[in-house]
Order: sequence, then structure tokens, then C-alpha cells
Amino acid sequence: MCSRSSAGASPTTAPGQMLTNTARLPARDMQEAPLRTVCVVGAGSIGVAFAVLFARAGFQVRIWDAVPEALPRALEELDSRLALLAERGMLVEPPAEILDRVSAHDILFDAVRGAELVQECAPEQLAIKKELFRLIGSFSEPHAVLASSSSAIVSSEFATATAARDRVLIAHPGNPPYLIPVIELVPSAYTSEETVSTALEIFRAAGSRPIVVRREIEGFVFNRLQGAVLREAYCLVRDGVATVEEIDEVMRSGLGRRWAFMGPFETVDLNTRGGIDSHAEKMGPAYQRMGATRGQDDPWTPELVADVVKQRRDLLPMDQWEARVRWRDERLIQVARALDGIAGAVPEVTA
Repeated sequence: MCSRSSAGASPTTAPGQMLTNTARLPARDMQEAPLRTVCVVGAGSIGVAFAVLFARAGFQVRIWDAVPEALPRALEELDSRLALLAERGMLVEPPAEILDRVSAHDILFDAVRGAELVQECAPEQLAIKKELFRLIGSFSEPHAVLASSSSAIVSSEFATATAARDRVLIAHPGNPPYLIPVIELVPSAYTSEETVSTALEIFRAAGSRPIVVRREIEGFVFNRLQGAVLREAYCLVRDGVATVEEIDEVMRSGLGRRWAFMGPFETVDLNTRGGIDSHAEKMGPAYQRMGATRGQDDPWTPELVADVVKQRRDLLPMDQWEARVRWRDERLIQVARALDGIAGAVPEVTA
């Protein structure tokens, strides 16, 4: 076992200034129950980020990597990230106490023993994942959830490497998961319902906001949405419509401000009097034409629009629409104030 690095930073008692409540978790009485244990397989940046997420939430975290030399560096990085969170008032314990719940292991069997979740954070290569899940499936506890942080590869492509395939699923985070709370749980046809339920409970206990992706698809939801924006951004640069900086400015000063606390459906629902039904009627043809210029033929059919409208109205009845618009404006004021503070502290990047 590698030795842990020391952590000399002290916590800040001022409350965090985050727009969400996910980064600060309530203090945990360590005498009430034994520590829950997770294992992180892979000591790269995502592995370290998961270690921060779980250790901060009171879990015991064991880190393993196929390259033993990576472990001391990972612990140093973990120390640094915790120190930053403490400086910003995002921890309820001193970093040293959180670090005491983290251990680094150069033997995989030792790392997975007793873990209720094994989170694989290896490179995005199918052969590597197959070999790791073959080993993890053999060494892990019979009840343990076996999760992969894969960004695009679906778990059915490597779950068959182990007889424990019913315990395998994707748990794809936003990066870093200790600040971006969403995590996508993507079961395969092999994954048991019990595994999905257990994974939901574990990640919620860690302060994450998990969603369940209802069927396997390359890139899942996160990277499908991100990829759609990036594809169009590249096309706009290619076509001479806007520069890289101008496109980034539209995102950070426009779309990004709304998307910090709303999704695309709620955004357009609140943008148009009459709600998302009215928006689809007014803007649907234009969006269809824009898609056609990129070779896409994905019209918003009446049936699809009706499904989306029903889901939105189930979430927000029209008699609450005005109040939600006010809620949106209040949140945009909060975002503007927060970002104005950031802009004043960070020098402008000039060409």
C-alpha cells in the first residue's frame, strides 16, 4: 500500500457561494455507523475526482491503478483539490480528516474487498475495460455494483467479460463530479434492476444527482447533447459565420447563463407565452430548416411535440407559468452577480 500524502490546509467556515446545494454535504457522525466503502479503479483525473466526491461524503475510498507510480501523484492531487474546496468553504471537515478515509493500493484484490461500488476510471479503450471487468467481476463482493465511467462505450460491449455482468452498468459523470452533480446511469440488457436501484442509492448518498438512461446509446445523454453543440460550433467556424471566441461568447453570456440552472426544454417553455407548445408551432419549422442544412432530417412531428408538451405540463401546469418565469429571472440575476464577480477577478484574454 502506498502511503498517504499529508494535508495541512485548514477548512474555511464561510458558507459556499455555489448556485446549487450539491457541493456542501451535512457533517456525518462517524460514530453512528461503520464507514461505507467504494473502490476507484484508475488513478487519473477522473479517478481522483471520484475519490473527492465519495471521501467528502463520508465514504472510505480505496484507489487502485495498474501503474503503482500513479498512486502517490493521485494522492497529492487529491490533497490539492480538497485544499481548494476548503479555501472556498465547500467542506464541513478539515481536508486531513477526509484524506484519512482514502487509501491507495497496488493489489486490486485488496482494493475491491468490502467495496459496495467499484468505479472503473480507465482509458476509453474497449480491450482495457474488458480485462478490468474480468478481474473486477472475479475479485469484488457478490453484491457490489460494478460501474464504468466510460464516456461513449456502452457496457454491453465489455460486461460479457465477466460472469457478474448483471452487476455492470455505466456511471458517467460530469467532470469534475464533486462540482458537477449529474451522473448518468446506463444499464445494459444484462444489468439487474437491483443493481440500478443500488447504484441510485449510492450516488445519491454521495451528493450526486443520478439519472437513468433508458436504453443504451453511444455517448449517452451528456455527450449527445454536448456533441450536438460542438458539431454546430465547428460548422459555424468552418462556414465563416463566427470566430471561436464569438461562439464561446454567445455560449457563456447567452445560452450558458440559462443552461446553468435550466435545460433546453424548460428554457423554451418559459421563453414563449403559451409555453413549449406555442414555441414548437412558431419555431419548429425554422429549426427543421436549420437541421436540413446540416443533413439532418429530424422533424418535430405532432406526436413528438405532444409527448414533450405533456411531460412539461406534468412538471409545470400553465397556471404556474408566470411564477416560474419570475423564478427564472431571479436565478438569472444570481448567475449575473456570480459571473460578474468572476469576471472582475479573472484577467481578460486578449488576442
